[in-house]
Amino acid sequence: MNKVDNGEAMHMTKLSKYILFGSIVFLGLICLYYGSAFAPGLPRANDVGGTEDGTDPVFGGFVPKVNDIEDLLEDQENNPEVPKSIPMCDMRLSELIPCLDRNLIYQLKLKPNLTLMEHYERHCPPPERRYNCLVPPPVGYKIPIRWPASRDEVWKANIPHTHLAQEKSDQNWMVVNGEKINFPGGGTHFHKGADKYIAALAKMLKFSGDKLNNGGNIRTVLDVGCGVASFGAYLLPLDIIAMSLAPNDVHENQIQFALERGIPSTLGVLGTKRLPYPSRAFDLAHCSRCRIDWLQRDGILLLEVDRLLRPGGYFVYSSPEAYAQDPENRRIWNAMYDLLRRMCWRVVSRRDQTVIWAKPTTNSCYLKRDAGTHPPLCPSGDDSDAAWDVLMKACITPYSAKMHRERGSGLVPWPRRLTSAPPRLELLGVSPEEFQEDTRIWHFRVVEYWNQMKAVLKRNSFRNVMDMNSNLGGFAAALHDKDVWVMNVAPVNASAKLKIIYDRGLIGTVHDWCESFSTYPRTYDLLHAWAVFSEIEERGCSAEDLLIEMDRILRPDGFVIIRDKPSVTNYIRKFLTALRWDGWSVEVEPRIDALTSSDERVLITRKKWEEGVSTL
Repeated sequence: MNKVDNGEAMHMTKLSKYILFGSIVFLGLICLYYGSAFAPGLPRANDVGGTEDGTDPVFGGFVPKVNDIEDLLEDQENNPEVPKSIPMCDMRLSELIPCLDRNLIYQLKLKPNLTLMEHYERHCPPPERRYNCLVPPPVGYKIPIRWPASRDEVWKANIPHTHLAQEKSDQNWMVVNGEKINFPGGGTHFHKGADKYIAALAKMLKFSGDKLNNGGNIRTVLDVGCGVASFGAYLLPLDIIAMSLAPNDVHENQIQFALERGIPSTLGVLGTKRLPYPSRAFDLAHCSRCRIDWLQRDGILLLEVDRLLRPGGYFVYSSPEAYAQDPENRRIWNAMYDLLRRMCWRVVSRRDQTVIWAKPTTNSCYLKRDAGTHPPLCPSGDDSDAAWDVLMKACITPYSAKMHRERGSGLVPWPRRLTSAPPRLELLGVSPEEFQEDTRIWHFRVVEYWNQMKAVLKRNSFRNVMDMNSNLGGFAAALHDKDVWVMNVAPVNASAKLKIIYDRGLIGTVHDWCESFSTYPRTYDLLHAWAVFSEIEERGCSAEDLLIEMDRILRPDGFVIIRDKPSVTNYIRKFLTALRWDGWSVEVEPRIDALTSSDERVLITRKKWEEGVSTL
């Protein structure tokens, strides 16, 4: 053998050694990785036998994660439906609300009745006109200020609109202060602060300690024409939760500010259709200079409030008609007083600029009215809980025979209301025992959700939470010890369950997930979707459209929890990179419980965000 051959042999021997050494190191790293606490396919030591807080574990083990990148590349090659990317929308669409887009009304040449506020009601785009793009945040967007500081200040860059600060400068709605917008707590009717106004209302009602919660008997409130929701913000320390409601009108960003502040609120209008809430949902309704013509169409808007109020519920009305002595305001007051008298409401208190009415607790007054009195009682076949895309009706919803006998709703005070089985469960065929079991199971499920996320959660990461399929409200009830509020959404095929949400002292709405939700972009920190994709799949709706809609309403750095069939979670994982939801993710296999109807997986993922990058 010559020298050249010897040199080549030595070179090959060294190369073989390097390859062998590299292989050993590579295998060692793999073993170290899969033996660590962060390996995706193996349980950690503290996952065996129980959770850290001593409760029984709900999850039986982990599902090994496959290589997402290899899977995605393979799927993109073999399945053209899996996108390599989803484009960003034009920056002009940074505040897009697809079903409340007035440009769409003009484009489709619709002719809504402006007098009846139809142009503020939902008008959704047909599938061929939907935006198949991700809505971008505005330039300079920052992760929102965390609760509770957010009640009083938000980043101006996140909602770059200051016209309300100028228009309402004398009413203390909001004040621009450098990079921030501050909220002093004022309103059109309560310039000196909502807290003082709320205490004055409690004094008018002679509630103990001037506390409007009345020992837990006032829990859910509807605030119509809410402005930036300072009334609702200052109810929260009293353990009162308000559904703050306003349209996307000339004060177009008021609800956006409210949600940025972390205050429960939503877009909506008293127009031609029922509000998407069940009957007897609220203990109190509030209108402070809400600019609503309550006398129109035979009082149909007041009759909608009547539908929503519980037996004995209060209507707080602060407006010039309640106190001004000029002829026009006196005319309105007299007509309104006469209408409410015929509706059997009574004035409980009237002081300064505010009047408070109470709804009757029984049918007795209705039965004593003269024949032919208007408004009439609704016919016995009317479903007063039907609230999705249903026209309002100019009639009074009477009580059931049982509620008439018991002179009220039968609900216990808050906080016992949260976990006590409400009387209306029997209308759903659900027993108190099944209700309690549902509550227990969701407690265990939520404990495990948090155990999965705790390594990446920061303090006060969540404030605005949405449960996209709320069932009986167990998910929200399990979060009662956390400083969050939950928008409980009852899908249209399960809308009857929403009354149980309200009877527990929680809030929510009916919605069809084949359509866009009535909220601004970037308004929720956490979305929980239990069997939502399976449900819309059965109805022939698009999973991709729903994913894009979820991205629209999810804040940057926010989390999504999807609990569904393995085929659903496998499909969704293929879209994580295209959605920019690949900041962090984990998939686990939950233990079967009484609520499990089929094989399930839980996919938890986080929306990626880099500060200063407006395209995410």
